[in-house]
Amino acid sequence: MSTIRLEIVSPLRGEIYANDINMLIVRSIAGELGILPRHARLLTELVPHVMRVKAEGGEIQIAVGGGFMEVTPELITVLANAAELEDAIDVERAKAAYKRASDRIAAYQSHSKDYGEIDIRRAENALARAKARLAVKGIKVD
Repeated sequence: MSTIRLEIVSPLRGEIYANDINMLIVRSIAGELGILPRHARLLTELVPHVMRVKAEGGEIQIAVGGGFMEVTPELITVLANAAELEDAIDVERAKAAYKRASDRIAAYQSHSKDYGEIDIRRAENALARAKARLAVKGIKVD
């Protein structure tokens, strides 16, 4: 089976993952995408989600906190705001982040005049990142 190179990097942690894979399933601002070897060129923004990587050894999941993806026929480059493999995720920290974000959103919804638009966007983004991290660990929320 043919492969395509996947490289995931983040500003804080550098290289997160690099390997030859069979397929990548990601969520962009335009919806879910499946990337196979020899895919057409593509540049897109990613939303926080669970990225699915299919390779010879099976499938792995990576929590991605948004970013950008560039695809060429031979290479997929993900420039992630944050990305974590399953073994790097601290469940208690992710649960705490989920609770903080949920509380902020609830406070905004009940007292919207006290909170700015940027605060709600940041809280929603933090909630999506926490959900992705927990989902990679097999913990479903909401």
